[in-house]
Amino acid sequence: MRMPLCLLVVVLSLLVGVERANCDDYRTGPGDVLNITVYDNTDLSAKVRISPGGTIVMPLLGKVDIDKMTIDQITEKITKMLADGYLVSPQVNIFVEDYRSKRVVVLGSVRNPGITELNRPITFLELISKAGGLEKDAGDTATIQRDGGSAKKVIVIDLRALIDKGDVSQNVMISDGDTVFVSKANMCYITGEVKSPGTYPCGENSTVLKMVALSGGFTGKASKSSVNIVRIVDNKKTVLKDIDLDTAIKNNDVVVVPESFF
Repeated sequence: MRMPLCLLVVVLSLLVGVERANCDDYRTGPGDVLNITVYDNTDLSAKVRISPGGTIVMPLLGKVDIDKMTIDQITEKITKMLADGYLVSPQVNIFVEDYRSKRVVVLGSVRNPGITELNRPITFLELISKAGGLEKDAGDTATIQRDGGSAKKVIVIDLRALIDKGDVSQNVMISDGDTVFVSKANMCYITGEVKSPGTYPCGENSTVLKMVALSGGFTGKASKSSVNIVRIVDNKKTVLKDIDLDTAIKNNDVVVVPESFF
């Protein structure tokens, strides 16, 4: 499966609203600058940078531990602390004024793999766009390896559901330190009377007809009823002759479309 950069741009433009909504899941960290406003108490309002230890210093409250908390969680915590003997029904508003630089590793079937520096919340699709888009041999899944504290957490992204079906639940937010790996698809070869012979991805549910479509379709000379598949079985070459176009194909199959002589 392949998603050209232009398609990525289209998809991203459709998902702007979703990306903003998902920013609520952004977990703050050292280096982020928070703007904290306490309604009707300007002396308690503050602009603070999160320390390397994940803490901030607030008027009255002193040091507050907010390591890897979301903005909603920080707001709730500070509101409860101010309500505990300081203010009656405090109203607290917090937003991130400046995001720290994040480092994310992108590997696998993308055009520009490597370390990507980020300075704002970003979704999976935006990260792939920054990495130049998916390669032709990209598979159906990507994985995100994330530090979950005592153990690594692995998030599986269904690329087919995200790109082909528009399942935006797959467009997760990227976190600092994530390692993103885009798998390679199984690859098959088609030759003979098709417009663009060559190697194409042949993932799950791929058929001869889909391979023909990927290669631009039959030429006018093609014998559509005499298509063969050359397949390696137990290290031996096997030829499946005159197969139906709905026949499933497997990794490394060679589809041969012969010329019609009539």
